[in-house]
Amino acid sequence: QLQLVESGGGLVQPGGSLRLSCAASRFTLDLYTIGWFRQAPGKEREGVSCISRSGGPTNYAASVKGRFTISRDNGKNTVYLQMNSLKPEDTAVYYCAAQVFGACVLTSGYNYWGQGTQVTVSS
Repeated sequence: QLQLVESGGGLVQPGGSLRLSCAASRFTLDLYTIGWFRQAPGKEREGVSCISRSGGPTNYAASVKGRFTISRDNGKNTVYLQMNSLKPEDTAVYYCAAQVFGACVLTSGYNYWGQGTQVTVSS
């Protein structure tokens, strides 16, 4: 199975920045569409961003567009989520997910999920 590992979460003040990483060692992530999702206590899981297989488009939720950037570093077999201008409402557990086939969407279709990394935005 594809194993995904998220890292980079932590505690940050409003307006600060974090960079989350999603890494895999057994398979090449460039072969997968990768999505970032988040879930806060008592709330539904929501899609944040996704990036298509190499050369394809990206997509962002309206709530993070202009603040977050998703990217790939194929040499490190890693997908990043750069989060700037963080707000308290960004507080959640963030998960990366992968799908072998399918478009870059922020809904369903992802087959593999990481364990999550906690992001807390608080003053």
